Amino acid sequence: MTSSRPASGPRVVIIGAGIVGCSLADELTARGWTDVTVLEQGPLPAPGGSTSHAPGLVFRTSPSKTLSEFASYTVEKFGSLEVDGLPCFNAVGGLELATTQERLADLRRRAGFAASWGIRGEIVSSARCKELWPLLDESKVLGGFFTPDDGLASAVLACRAQTERAKRRGARFLERHTVTGIEREHGRVTAVVSDRGTFPADHVVSAAGFWGPVVGRMAGVEVPLLPLAHQYAKTGPLPELAGANDPRTEASRPILRFQDRDLYFREHTDRIGIGSYAHRPLPIDPFAVPAYDAAPVMPSSYPFTREDFDPSWVDCAWLMPALAGTEVESGFNGVFSFTPDGMPVLGEARSLRGFWLAEAVWVTHSAGVAKAVAEWMVDGRPSTDVHECDLTRFEDAQRSPAYVAERGAQQFVEVYDVLHPLQPMEQPRPLRVSPFHARQQELGAYFLEGGGWERPHWYEANAPLAEGIELPSRDAWSARYWSPVAAAEAKATREKVALYDMTPLRRLEVTGPGALAFLQRMTSNNLAKKPGAVTYTLLLDESGGIRSDLTVARLAADRFQIGANSRADEDWLLRHAPDDVQIRDITSGTCCIGVWGPLARDLVQPLTRDDFSHKGFGYFRARQTHLGHVPVTAMRLSYVGELGWELYTSADLGLRLWDTLWEAGQEYGVIAAGRSAFNSLRLEKGYRSWGHDMTDEHTPYEAGVGFAVRMDKGDFVGRDALEKAGDPCRRLTALLLDDPAAVVLGKEPVFVDGVPAGYVTSASYGYTLGRCVVYAWLPPLAAGTAVHVDYFGEKVPATVAEEPLFDPEMSRIRR
Repeated sequence: MTSSRPASGPRVVIIGAGIVGCSLADELTARGWTDVTVLEQGPLPAPGGSTSHAPGLVFRTSPSKTLSEFASYTVEKFGSLEVDGLPCFNAVGGLELATTQERLADLRRRAGFAASWGIRGEIVSSARCKELWPLLDESKVLGGFFTPDDGLASAVLACRAQTERAKRRGARFLERHTVTGIEREHGRVTAVVSDRGTFPADHVVSAAGFWGPVVGRMAGVEVPLLPLAHQYAKTGPLPELAGANDPRTEASRPILRFQDRDLYFREHTDRIGIGSYAHRPLPIDPFAVPAYDAAPVMPSSYPFTREDFDPSWVDCAWLMPALAGTEVESGFNGVFSFTPDGMPVLGEARSLRGFWLAEAVWVTHSAGVAKAVAEWMVDGRPSTDVHECDLTRFEDAQRSPAYVAERGAQQFVEVYDVLHPLQPMEQPRPLRVSPFHARQQELGAYFLEGGGWERPHWYEANAPLAEGIELPSRDAWSARYWSPVAAAEAKATREKVALYDMTPLRRLEVTGPGALAFLQRMTSNNLAKKPGAVTYTLLLDESGGIRSDLTVARLAADRFQIGANSRADEDWLLRHAPDDVQIRDITSGTCCIGVWGPLARDLVQPLTRDDFSHKGFGYFRARQTHLGHVPVTAMRLSYVGELGWELYTSADLGLRLWDTLWEAGQEYGVIAAGRSAFNSLRLEKGYRSWGHDMTDEHTPYEAGVGFAVRMDKGDFVGRDALEKAGDPCRRLTALLLDDPAAVVLGKEPVFVDGVPAGYVTSASYGYTLGRCVVYAWLPPLAAGTAVHVDYFGEKVPATVAEEPLFDPEMSRIRR
């Protein structure tokens, strides 16, 4: 079959010639898609968006592996570009300062991130900070984190360099073209309309920056970002900098971050530029931004509000006394984009095929994002895991204008805050609650938040059960958002029975005459089983990477209930579903209680006339029944390694189900248990968490879930790639920390023979085992191999362990 596409590939229109649009044009044309048109409403090469005023700081270290990889590629790419003999990247390095003990500890944690993601960096003394930045008052500094390969990107120069390369390959860049509409037909984009003509397109990419919501509205696609103004000022000339820097590159000292006061600094030849996040959020309406010719300076530059900057100027002089001899000579409030979770918004909209978003992207990550989106468009998937950036990640409840505005503004406030990995948002809460919420409050539930859901992590009502349980003391960081009550809840689950609220886990219903054939094609395990069977399976992409893991219950010949992970799973299935298959998200209309523990059967059996014995209701089986007055779908599954069931019912009957189980369970010592105990128990059992332990960067055999692949069942997505895969060169590896008192939390680097070799994905204290259980991506290692985990700069000894760590015979689940 010959392709009808021209050799230059499909027609692509990119909206916006800022750093993302120019980088994307370069990446697409380099991959052979040369029929690329970039439309820009302003003049080139500096059309007046965020790129035109960006100070260009590129710090690569982030808690997000994805963002660090994006930034590393930006450094690599821009470091290879120049225009008229001027480099597009100046590798002056980066220096983050600590003026408090809390910040110094956080810098040690950040140094761990750098080691995890392969970034050169080191903790340095206050004296070394002074050497790197002589203007500092050394007495105010406790230490710093120095990354020698970070630096300054010249965004406008990088746009020029990439524009010229893309043009040579066939792309065209059209300035002064304001987009006024997006044409579509049969659910696909067909053209972009501008004030100077219409441009047919097979793919349209919105890389419009803070105008993203404007373009999105034309396409009928919500773009959840909030434009905010951010202050940037320049001092007058400083004698101390006279002759220190080449005017062409402007800087020779590292970019400097003073996060304790929400400030950053960079040199501009003999002046210093100062950026501040210390001021109040200054939201900008993207629909009211003036056109280029109507703006006093440029659309992204608003007047400097000196009163907002005055407190920061005092902080600047406190850190660098030499600044007291000068003043703020100029400044502006520059607009750029924030999302509710601070991450970019990337991907193709399912509601309008061929319409892509590459929004809320800073210069720091621009080239990396462009590479990922280009790979996504051309090859069908990015080589970097982008689930944290996927436009499908936000729930409907997180897409309201009020939510986007409130959370976007808070992201601005928290840019430089020391944030704990479990730290929940404060507002708006509560947003989504299960039907059991009132009962959970009565039991003193301590709620954290995820996906807008209130999730109990432990219950203060169980505090008396924790008395007498001996636990090692925790450091202040690992003790945050943790309670020894979790140990009591884990113990009660192992010894008696506990109720877990599993409502926030996404549920899909797949029906229709083609449902089985469709799911067989889309997943890795064999689902061709009689109704009543439950199967653990995987969603793979064409390269064999794990897009998600699913639990699929066949409730009838043509009806399946799927336990999924995110909206991306639903989106993926809907994109591929044939006409004879219907897919429906039933999460909000249903609820789920996990009843787990050795006494689970004693609790549940008297409530039903059906046989819940091991013989009558086997493991990984499902049935529809009644518990008391409540109709339920019961599935014999356990993610804590104990006997039990997941019990599903409609949301309106959820409270009655809880009360029925609670009353019946009193004679068995039933408790409510939270996510903290759940996470400990599932790690002891070796159960993976998609998005943490494995992503589409990993194959089933690397992740230790190859048992969910049936190569003999026929064709399925990813099968060909798995068939060609060689032996894994990395594995998800179980570790036990040697010291019973030691704890790590996740994303720490793991050292083998003194060299960083991988990173922690999940970790929790295993209360049954009396050790912290750690999972990490590492080269294949034999059980018993000694390694070290870096925790705030301390090398914590650990040992590779055999899996599963708990109940390898599965006797507790299958009783």
